[in-house]
Amino acid sequence: VQLVESGGGLVQVGGSLNLSCTASGTIRGITRMSWYRQPPGKQRDLVAAISRAGKADYADSVKGRFTASRDNAKSTLYLQMKNLKLEDTGVYYCNADDVFLGGRHWGRGMQVTVSS
Repeated sequence: VQLVESGGGLVQVGGSLNLSCTASGTIRGITRMSWYRQPPGKQRDLVAAISRAGKADYADSVKGRFTASRDNAKSTLYLQMKNLKLEDTGVYYCNADDVFLGGRHWGRGMQVTVSS
């Protein structure tokens, strides 16, 4: 399974950015998909997770600002980010749980920088 993220970049405080992650390969076992982020010098933390049925959970820090969604037909995970803050800066990673191949898959990550 390969996960390829896109949509990262530079945005000003208060701005918006939309991230995508497309899965390819042997994807039939993918269940929950998630976004993680790793701020500079800090650990990688969960931002949002969404079940195959579309139920999403969010970190408290992004509730009301970020929306995760997925299109199972396109094997794509999305993250709509609004009202971005400086502390949203980091490398964003896509993750997928796999019940067929086992384990979890990670994308390579992409930089999101929020500037003032």
